[in-house]
Amino acid sequence: MVVKETMSELTIKGRILALDLGEKRIGVAVSDATRTIARSLTVLPRKSRREDHERIARIIAEQQANLLVVGLPIPLNGVEGEKAAWVRDYTAELQQHIPIPVVFWDEALTTVQAYDSLRQRGKRAKQAKERIDAVAAAFILQSYLDGER
Repeated sequence: MVVKETMSELTIKGRILALDLGEKRIGVAVSDATRTIARSLTVLPRKSRREDHERIARIIAEQQANLLVVGLPIPLNGVEGEKAAWVRDYTAELQQHIPIPVVFWDEALTTVQAYDSLRQRGKRAKQAKERIDAVAAAFILQSYLDGER
């Protein structure tokens, strides 16, 4: 399921940044310039919203991203809950600090996929915990890229 805020940017090429927003950490992923492949980039420990927004804006500039995909937690019943409301509120505030449009994309089961992927690659629990949010962001972004083809 996709929730799109801006449709016109979908045909433009260039890097896309993706976020997996959490209460303690923000997973970040980026696509290649052709918008074909997603890769995990980093995990940002959450600080204040102001500091988070500054760091995200800096990554957007460094990666020369022209679209931001934010994972939106939509339960299987399709009814958005408190977590989705928090993500929307956080993102609305973030949009005031970044120069690119935002698209919401369903993040269902991406953390489970990320954990399984890390485990299959032989990562231990502690190693997985350090990277899981970035890998989940990559799964969100790859799902978005595949859905837009």
